[in-house]
Amino acid sequence: MSAADGASAYVPAAGFAGASAGLAVDVLADVLVDVLVPTCDRPAALAVTLAALGASSGPRIRIVVSDQSEAAPSVETPEVAAVLRYLRARGIAVAACRHLPRRGMAEQRAFLLAQARAPYCLFLDDDVIVEPDLVARLHAAIVEQACGFVGSAVHGLSYLGQVRPGQESVEFWEGRVEPESVRPGTPAWARHHLHSAANLFHVQSRLRDGRTRLYRVAWIGGCVLFDTARLREAGGFDFWPQLPAAHCGEDVLAQLRVMERYGGCGILPSGAYHMELPTTVSTREVDAPHFLLGQGGHAGCDAGQDRR
Repeated sequence: MSAADGASAYVPAAGFAGASAGLAVDVLADVLVDVLVPTCDRPAALAVTLAALGASSGPRIRIVVSDQSEAAPSVETPEVAAVLRYLRARGIAVAACRHLPRRGMAEQRAFLLAQARAPYCLFLDDDVIVEPDLVARLHAAIVEQACGFVGSAVHGLSYLGQVRPGQESVEFWEGRVEPESVRPGTPAWARHHLHSAANLFHVQSRLRDGRTRLYRVAWIGGCVLFDTARLREAGGFDFWPQLPAAHCGEDVLAQLRVMERYGGCGILPSGAYHMELPTTVSTREVDAPHFLLGQGGHAGCDAGQDRR
């Protein structure tokens, strides 16, 4: 079932503009990036993530929050409500909704993608802090490269004291970003080690000149800017009915499919920081890339969320 089919799971709730929001979700003509934020039972982290977006110096953005909190809605907590008011005071359009029942992260992301109207969409986890110029740098890179996605791998700064030379290998794109096929078990799959702990931070700290560089990836977790049309053309997250509700790696699978058609890359310096909170996806035996790409089904979810 496609997120665009109009099935009831994708009909925005009556309160889609958000508790005490009062903002229609009509797309603004000059919005270039829809920031899509899935959240569940993390109001404090969500507030920090949204507040950081409020300082964004990039192209005009619209923020869409899909809240699957089982208890009190995160978008109605005082800290999040305050940040939503702050964002709107700064002229940033925000739409927030409750999207229940939970059917797994792939369905949650499919729902968010169905709300996107801008030419680019940034999937941003609810526990990531972004630097003010990051959206601008991601947008500039994807426009210049005309590829399917550009992402910022998140730094785990609690690991700054750990230096892991064996995991710091990086392959820079010297020319244009090109399509490539990456699959579990291939040599390119090992690129994901660069995004563990503080490995990427150590690499970018040694570069020092501040110049933006693009590099080859297996996948990127937490902060990825897609060409919206190309993500949809590659199928988006419409594979969600093929997965059990308890799964992980759905973001990885979507990136692999986009990368194979249109190319994808990471950006240095990253400018994204992980809050390192416990995962809200507690059952992780079914890893979407392994499960749906014929690699054996259950891989303990080495993809997507393991940043240790």
